[in-house]
Amino acid sequence: MSRQVVQVQPESRVQEEGQWSTGLWECHKDVGDCCFALCCLPVFTCKVTSAVGSCPCLPLLDCIGCVPPASLAMRASVRERYSIPGSVWSDCLYGCCCYPLSWLQISRELKRRAASHASSSSSARYTALTSLQEAHLF
Repeated sequence: MSRQVVQVQPESRVQEEGQWSTGLWECHKDVGDCCFALCCLPVFTCKVTSAVGSCPCLPLLDCIGCVPPASLAMRASVRERYSIPGSVWSDCLYGCCCYPLSWLQISRELKRRAASHASSSSSARYTALTSLQEAHLF
């Protein structure tokens, strides 16, 4: 009599490198941040930027011109960090046409990647990002 062993690997909540873990329009996956961004988008963008380790006032530059430089830089930085395909043109389009949605997607991505790396390693590089998890000012 032979035994058959079936092993099921746990599914990761975060997509592998090379793609966004959530879509641009998937705000319902983090209702707390969605409400936070809806009520006070400038503070939300500063919080996300601070969690990455950049100057928290950086998003305030977005109101200077027609192309939001901080949004563009943050989106490009996250894409590069996690090997997500895209271009400066797509970042510019999302920053100009879908500004709040773009910041919410960046926030969700950072949270999910930090959570997956925190469970697999205790690298200090991700400790600043774990403060984003379930942390709201309200």
